[in-house]
Amino acid sequence: MHRIELHYTLSQGTGNRLIRNPLPEMLAAVAQEGSISGAARALGLSYRHVWGALKRWEEQLGSPLVVWGKGQAAQLSEFGAKLLWAERQAQARLAPQIAALHADLERAFAVAFDPGAHVLTLYASHDDALALLREYAAAGVPPAGDPAAGSSGAGDPDAGTPPPARPRGALHLDIRFAGSVDAIRALNEGRCTLAGFHTLEGAAPGSLTARTYKPLLRPGTHKLIGFARRTQGLIVARGNPLGVRQLADVAARGARFVHRPLGTGTRVLLGELLQREGLDEGALAAAGHAEPSHSAVAQAVASGAADAGLGIELAARAHGLDFVPLVHEHYHLACLKASLDQAPTLALRTLLQSPAWQARMAALPGYAPAFCGQVLAMSAVLPWWKFSAQKRIFGSTRKP
Repeated sequence: MHRIELHYTLSQGTGNRLIRNPLPEMLAAVAQEGSISGAARALGLSYRHVWGALKRWEEQLGSPLVVWGKGQAAQLSEFGAKLLWAERQAQARLAPQIAALHADLERAFAVAFDPGAHVLTLYASHDDALALLREYAAAGVPPAGDPAAGSSGAGDPDAGTPPPARPRGALHLDIRFAGSVDAIRALNEGRCTLAGFHTLEGAAPGSLTARTYKPLLRPGTHKLIGFARRTQGLIVARGNPLGVRQLADVAARGARFVHRPLGTGTRVLLGELLQREGLDEGALAAAGHAEPSHSAVAQAVASGAADAGLGIELAARAHGLDFVPLVHEHYHLACLKASLDQAPTLALRTLLQSPAWQARMAALPGYAPAFCGQVLAMSAVLPWWKFSAQKRIFGSTRKP
C-alpha cells in the first residue's frame, strides 16, 4: 500500500488553505487542456518539467497516468482518473479538518514571528499546577512590577531579586512531564532550560531525598526558582472505607496500593515515609502496574483497581475521592545560572511573582505559593547543603 505524506510551507501572504500535491494538479491540467504543453502553460511550468515529473510518478506508482491515441488529445488513464477523483473526494470530505489543521499550524508558528512571545522548555515531575500555569502563561505574561513575596535564603546574591520589567507577551511553556530525577538529568544534558522537581519539606542530611538529588545538583551551576508548597498524602475512596491514616494502616489492612514509577519524586517520597514508619516497600500490596501521574493514581482508586495511592490533594478532589494529608513538600524549578537573565526565564519569573497567578495557585486544593518566582539559595531550601562560614561571607558580599 502506498503511504501518504503531508508537508507544509512557510510563506508570507494568505497562501492556499488546501493540502496541495503537484501530481493531482498536473493530472487536472492535462485533463482540462488535453495536452502536456497546454498543462505546462496553465501551471506556469516548462513542458520538460511536466513531462519528466509525470514519467517519474508513473515509474514510482507502477501504472501509466496519461495515454494518447493517434490524432487524439492526451487523456488520463483509468488509474490517473481514479487518482484525481480520490484526491478531490479527500479534499471535499476533509476540508473542515484541513482548515482547522491549517489554523493550528498558523497559530503555532505565529509564536516564532512574534518578538514579544517566548518559549521555555521544561522537563518536570508531574504537577497539576504546572499544567495550569502552561495555560495561564499562554494567555499573556502580566507586566513586571508586581511585588514579590518575601525574601529567600541567605548566601545567594540572586536570592529574592525581582526580575526587571519586561513587555507583556505570551509565554509558551513546552512541558515534558518526566520523573524528578529524569527532569534534572535532562537539564544537565542540555535538553531543557528548566527542570521541575519536588522535595520533602525539612528532609535531613543523609536522607533518601538528599542521596537522590544531591549528586544531580551543583551549587554555583544550578539555581532554584521557587514555585509551590504542596501537600502529599493518601488518595483513598470516598468516605475512606478502610480507615487508613498512615502507610502503616495501608500495610496492616492489606490495601491494594498503586505505585508511581521509579525515578519519580513521589516514589522517592514514598521511600522516605516508609523509612519513617519502619516499613519495607514489600509491606505494601502493589495494585497492578505503576501509574505515570497523580491523576492516574486517583483514577485507579476511583475505578476500584486500587484502594490507596500516594499523591496530591488536587488529584483526589478532582476525582471525587478522599484525601489523607501526610506531608508538605516544595516544588522547585531548577535552571542553569546562565539562563536566569534570559528573556524566557525572566518572563516566567515575572508571571510567578504576579499576585494574580499566586491567587490562582492558592485556590487549588493542597497548594500554596512559596517563594514564587524568586531565585533561592540552594542551601536555604535544600537543608542537606552545608557551606563553610567563609563561603557564605564571600557569597553574600559578591555583586550580582
